[in-house]
Amino acid sequence: MELKVWVDGVQRIVCGVTEVTTCQEVVIALAQAIGRTGRYTLIEKWRDTERHLAPHENPIISLNKWGQYASDVQLILRRTGPSLSERPTSDSVARIPERTLYRQSLPPLAKLRPQIDKSIKR
Repeated sequence: MELKVWVDGVQRIVCGVTEVTTCQEVVIALAQAIGRTGRYTLIEKWRDTERHLAPHENPIISLNKWGQYASDVQLILRRTGPSLSERPTSDSVARIPERTLYRQSLPPLAKLRPQIDKSIKR
């Protein structure tokens, strides 16, 4: 399935998205495609309302919840800041408290999807 996401005012299409694809995976694919590292968040926008999607959320499932309005919902990739390796390390720089938004970083991503031990039965 294809997912349409607005990046810097340009609509981009992410291919191969399924119901188990996470927002974090979409963010990484887009950030790599545009060649920019940093901290990103995926935003669901409908009219004047914006909602930040959590890294573990599934954008396809989220869009399906909109029902007949799904085609009116825009997904937007927004860069929220530099990656941790780009931040200044000087102690003289004042720390600004981070807002309570879901943040998605690129790179690294060592544990995108944890492996589930199928031998364990519940």
